[in-house]
Amino acid sequence: MLRNVHRLASISARGRSTVFLQSQRNPPTLPFWNQLPALSVSVSCFASQSLAEQQVQTRRQTQKQQLVDVRKQLWELYLSTGRGANALFEAIDIDENGSVEPGELKAFMIAVLQEESGEDSDSEAAVVDPKEIMPYAWNRLEQREAEGRGYNMRDFKKWLVAATKMSADMNNSRLMELLREQRSGAGDIQENDVEGVFTWNEETMSQSLRRMQYAVRGEVVMLADKLATQGRDILYTNIGNPHQVGQAPITYYRQVLALCDLPAAQGVDHPKVHDMFPKDVVERARAYREIIGPSGTGAYTHSQGILGFRKHVAEYIQKRDGYPAYAGNIFLTNGASSAISMVLQGLLANNNDAVMIPIPQYPIYSALIAKLGGRQVGYELDEDLNWAVSREELEKKLEVSRKQGLEVKALAMINPGNPSGNVMTHCDIQIITEFCADHGIVLLADEVYQANVYAESAEFVSAKKVALDCHLKNLQLVSFHSTSKGLIGECGRRGGYMEMVGIDPYVQSQLYKLASSELCAGVVGQLMTSLMVDPPSPEGESYALFEKETSGIFNGLKDRAKKLVEGLNKIPGFSCVPAQGAMYAFPRVQVPEKAIEKAKELGTTPDNLYALSLLNETGICVVPASGFGQAKGRVGFRTTFLHPDTVRAVDLFAQHHEHFVKEYS
Repeated sequence: MLRNVHRLASISARGRSTVFLQSQRNPPTLPFWNQLPALSVSVSCFASQSLAEQQVQTRRQTQKQQLVDVRKQLWELYLSTGRGANALFEAIDIDENGSVEPGELKAFMIAVLQEESGEDSDSEAAVVDPKEIMPYAWNRLEQREAEGRGYNMRDFKKWLVAATKMSADMNNSRLMELLREQRSGAGDIQENDVEGVFTWNEETMSQSLRRMQYAVRGEVVMLADKLATQGRDILYTNIGNPHQVGQAPITYYRQVLALCDLPAAQGVDHPKVHDMFPKDVVERARAYREIIGPSGTGAYTHSQGILGFRKHVAEYIQKRDGYPAYAGNIFLTNGASSAISMVLQGLLANNNDAVMIPIPQYPIYSALIAKLGGRQVGYELDEDLNWAVSREELEKKLEVSRKQGLEVKALAMINPGNPSGNVMTHCDIQIITEFCADHGIVLLADEVYQANVYAESAEFVSAKKVALDCHLKNLQLVSFHSTSKGLIGECGRRGGYMEMVGIDPYVQSQLYKLASSELCAGVVGQLMTSLMVDPPSPEGESYALFEKETSGIFNGLKDRAKKLVEGLNKIPGFSCVPAQGAMYAFPRVQVPEKAIEKAKELGTTPDNLYALSLLNETGICVVPASGFGQAKGRVGFRTTFLHPDTVRAVDLFAQHHEHFVKEYS
């Protein structure tokens, strides 16, 4: 039943509308149409009954348009923030019976998607097919219509989540089942079986969080964990977590960290310290302890990071790019992910603020944008051109987004690519930097795999170097690096940095305020970041072992990258672009039409169906490609080549694919 709406206001902010609806518990005393703002109509004596009827008709048409506008604004509000689902339900429930019929919902979605297309409604291009935009949610809607069942508020919210998330590879009901099983151990808090006892529940919780997805740790991985607890051997290739799959830590780094953490009497000042540690390790540890100060590694630091370590980062960047870098523009962070989150928090100010992200992309971007109430604008990388992007594609997506009323605030670039594994050329990066500079778009350069370049013809070039080579002095750039990748692989240390170039000093000061609210990055991560950018000197005692360990890691990754892609490309129905860098292969897989239909029936994606089948049959855990975004009609997955057994698993990939094709043929 529609509640008594007592406030409806449209507030314009730089051309955008935000709708606020508040409601009371009292039942409605007026029909919904009469609750909309009344059209100001002259009430002077009418010359005739026909004139009166004409004015009434005009009023009704105006009110109907007002309703359309309200619905559209509520949809935009929900799409950006995850809020306003209750008001949206009431705006669609015209007959006020507490239920939205599938036909009503269909008509509403077609109307708003038409608006979002940015096309002239009279043109052929304006024809929008919801099945292409939200295939799995639309399939569920049609199933419900065939069953003759409407949506109450709770079911409506569930459908909205399915309709607005990036893909259907994470089924919330299946995740709940897996989570309950994980929580059922002795000593865990047990769920209350009394229905309705929780006031903080799926309806009242943040809907932005509910819609947020992070496929790298999604349903397939949770099922893999469950199977592992049951005794199954699982080959985890879902995440770039090197030490988890057997990569050994680098001795020099661990020795320096140990001496920085140990009390001086048991470490650097111990009389036999040189019997236990190489001389250059002891010297580095003493230098670090002096930089940190007498408080040691257990105290909070400067919120932007320890100055001496930031100077090391600036020296590294200057040496790498040949252009000056400044410690004041460096923030040491808990890995690159926290830095990306900080920047997005500072960027996304309004409901229609958007970020352009590559398709495919690393899911941290889509997850954080959804959580922070922003909008995603995907620009497609061309798989047939080694995952390059054209200026035409960027301009096209920007134009469409502007027609939709969005303001693109930033663009994310991942180089080397995750999940695509490509290494961008100077020319590739120039296209993006010039586009961002021309349109005043902040460039977010994710460069965490810069040490992972394997192809002989490829070379890492930073976005900063390209921008300065091309004299793009007006480019606003934030670049990210991390100790979790490269040859270090110290994911658990949570070390990383971001450099700000051409950013408004006031904005930078506000990001410092944000960093201050989180106190500081972990000190061990800051240490690790300094070690990453300043490895041991070739003249040092530790260098021979350091070179042996790092070369072994690099050559192993290079060899597996080549052999894995070659092996996958030999499987009938597989196609994989060579992995020039990073830690991943991203094959495309041909699946039978019946598998696609089965996925629709289950309310998931063909990739997810395939990945679950692969896991159950072989024990190999991959990430469905739909979790990263991909071209329409493409099916695939991402797999790392970190594990030594990855190449030997090619035979298992081939056997499973043969069985899968037979099952659905």
